[in-house]
Formats: sequence, structure tokens, C-alpha cells
Amino acid sequence: MGNLSDFIRNFFKNKGHFVFGSLLIAKICGFIGSVAIIRLLPENDFGLISIVASLSAIFLAFSGFGSQQILLRYGSISKTTEEKNKLSSYLLKYGFYYQLVLSLIFLLSSFFYLDKFEKVIILFLAFSVRLIGFFFYNHIQSQLRINGKNKEFAKLNNVVNVFGLVATLVLTYFMGLIGYLLAITIMPFIALFWFKTIDFSKKTTLPGLSKKEIWKYGFFTAGTAVLGDALFSLDIILMGFLMTESAVADYKTAILIPANLTFIALTFMQSDFPELARNHKDKKYLKYYISNYYKIFIPLCLVLFILFYFLKDFIVTMIFGERYQGIETSFLILTAAFLLNMILRNLYGNLLSAVGKMAYNTIISGAALIILLGSAIFLVPKFGVEGMAIAQSLTLFITGLLLMGGFLSYYRKLS
Repeated sequence: MGNLSDFIRNFFKNKGHFVFGSLLIAKICGFIGSVAIIRLLPENDFGLISIVASLSAIFLAFSGFGSQQILLRYGSISKTTEEKNKLSSYLLKYGFYYQLVLSLIFLLSSFFYLDKFEKVIILFLAFSVRLIGFFFYNHIQSQLRINGKNKEFAKLNNVVNVFGLVATLVLTYFMGLIGYLLAITIMPFIALFWFKTIDFSKKTTLPGLSKKEIWKYGFFTAGTAVLGDALFSLDIILMGFLMTESAVADYKTAILIPANLTFIALTFMQSDFPELARNHKDKKYLKYYISNYYKIFIPLCLVLFILFYFLKDFIVTMIFGERYQGIETSFLILTAAFLLNMILRNLYGNLLSAVGKMAYNTIISGAALIILLGSAIFLVPKFGVEGMAIAQSLTLFITGLLLMGGFLSYYRKLS
């Protein structure tokens, strides 16, 4: 089926590098924007934004009840352009109705905070509108990708994220909190310039697909995303209960760089997701993909680990400052864990998503929370920050093996 050079050549031929590059730009814009609002807004405003944004992230994972993920997966395996368009129209129409319900529920949740924060209703209103904008943005992204328009996808992503960053910097600088809210609300709606008109009054039908099957897939995809995010919040929460604020800061600092290393693998696989979905029953292709993925990422992970091993003292001191000296062991443990995560959990979790086995993904994501909770309660009181690093590492490793086992079970059943 081809060697590594063919694998890489196909990646560029399908314009996967445009997807990879645009996701990298989005990551950079998000980081710069986060640092900027920390510096430009008062501490109490930033704290309030953090609370509302954290809750918004949960609703964002359920955007359109998973309609965009459904479109990306089932649109990729649709054989004709007409089938793709019918599926897109159906999901846009019903996903939008579901999104209105989600945004309303999100807005109503502001009542739990009304007695604590004066400005909270304004923030919830802005973020609820933003959720609707992201529904359209994500739908258009999926629409472009299932039609192989990776270059156009990258252009859309770059325009929205760069515009969002510039608008955030300028409006926040001149207008403070209101300017920030205007910027983040407007940002996703820029995607509507790529929008093709859909007649919502027209009856939409599914091209030979089961409604129950596709919405079940969307629900489990959204559930997996929420549980995955919870995994990287639970460790901080547990540290807050089991250790001091200083220990929480040490752990948060130690995990910052290692956790972001997986971005390399995630963006790479996201670039290939439509191709993986189209070939989800092709045993030879799946074997070919895994083999070549390992040829790229095993050497890359080894090189990164060696570099971080020898430069750990320099990295901690230079980037985080001398006050964080002493976290080097935790930093190295977490680096090894997240690099191994690229080899196991990222790979097989995305493969299971591509072949339609999202329910298993969700179950393992739920199990990860239980594993982390149990191991942290045992290890953190004895070993402190290093104990949490070990607990998180064990969780990632065990769930990685379980995901690999789930995919191999599916793989062996293919003819």
C-alpha cells in the first residue's frame, strides 16, 4: 500500500499540512489572547470570565448535540456530493434547533451566580450568543473538510482566529470587559462569509442513514470530549483538596508544557480524519496508517524525551523562573506520560472515533476519572506533586492500553 514516503506524500497531496498549520495558528492565537486579557483586564473581571468560560466549554462540547462531529464522520463516508449536502442540510437544521435549546439552558444557568457577581448576566448573554456562532463555525469547518477542501478550511480557520485575536487585543485595550465580550462574541460569526444559504422551511432527509445511529454517535462524541476535559481539571481539583496552594501551582506549572505536546499528534490525526473515516472497514489501510504513524511519532517522541531529559533544569528555570526549581522530576514524569499518550491514547482514541466506536471511547474516558481519583488519593499524600504526576501518568497509560485493546478487537473482526 506504500511506504513512509508515500504516506507523507499523501498527507501533503490531501493538503493535510494546511489543516495542521491552521490548527497550530489557532493554538498560538488562543495562547496570546489568554496572556493579553490577563494583562489588560482587572483580576476580578478575569476571574469572572474564567468561571463563565469554563462552564461555556462544557456546552461547547455539546454544540448542536454533536451535529458537527456527525457531519465530519458520516459525511466523510458518504459516496456522493448529493448525499453529503443532504446530510449537511439535515444536521444544520436540527443541530441549530438543538443549539438554541443549549444556549438557552446555558443562559438560564446564570441565575445560580446572580447573587454573587454583578456583571454575570452580561457575560452569560455574550457567551450564549457566542455558542450559536461556534455552532455555525464548526458546521462550516466540517462541511469543507468532508468535501476535501482542506486549503479553504485552513483559510477559514486562519481568518477567524487572527481576526479574533486582533479584535480581542484592540477592543479590550480601549473598552475593557465590554470590548472583550464584543470581540469573542463576533469572532465565530466571521465564518458566515463561507456559509451557503440553507432553506430551513424545506424538508430535509437523511441519505440512507439511521437517525438513532448518527445522534447516538454525536452524543457519545460530545460526552467523550467533556470527560476528556474533566480529566485535566480533576487533577487540579484533587491537588487543591489534598495539598497546599503552592503545590497546586507547582503541579500546574509542571504539566503545562507536557500536556501541550500532544497537540502535534492530535492535529496530525485531525488532518487525516476524513480519510480514516472513509477507510474504516479497510483492514490493510488501517494497518498501513498505524505502521506509518509509528514510524513518525516513535522517533519524534524519543528525541523529545531525550531533549527534555537533558534540558529539564534549563527549561524550568528559563520559562517558569527560579521559584519553580524542584518540579523537574514531576516535569519529566509528565513529559514521558504525554509522549506515550501520543503513541497510545491519542492514536487509538481517534481511530475508534473514525471507525464509529464512540461509545467505547466514552466509557474509557469515564473510567479514566475513576482511575485518577483512586491513584491520586493513594499517591499524593505520600509523594506530593510527584504523586499526582505519577497518578496522571498511570491513568493515561492504562486508558491508552484499554483504547488500543478496543480498537484491536474491532480490527480483528474486519475481513
